[in-house]
Amino acid sequence: QVQVVESGGGLVQPGGSLRLSCVASGSTFRAYTMGWYRQAPGKQRELVAVIISGGTPRYGDSVKGRFTISRDNAKNTVYLQMNSLKPEDTAVYYCNVNHLLSSYWGQGTQVTVSS
Repeated sequence: QVQVVESGGGLVQPGGSLRLSCVASGSTFRAYTMGWYRQAPGKQRELVAVIISGGTPRYGDSVKGRFTISRDNAKNTVYLQMNSLKPEDTAVYYCNVNHLLSSYWGQGTQVTVSS
């Protein structure tokens, strides 16, 4: 069982920035595929970004050029740097771990973009 814990959400004004962090347990973090997803009220959960060790990150169309995913394997942590935030980025953001055909989710962190 992999434990997944997100942090860093909050309230930010349009055009502002936030950085989310996600720590995953386990000694094989380097082998994990790590992703960020989000779910707004009344909408389906959607991919924000995903990263594998040594691979090219992949982004959802709505966040390309504004968000950056990165990982620090020494700290078992993945980050999501969010810039130029828009009200439509408001959602609960979830961290996901995929490893050996199993998928693990964090509890989510709320991001609200509003003036």
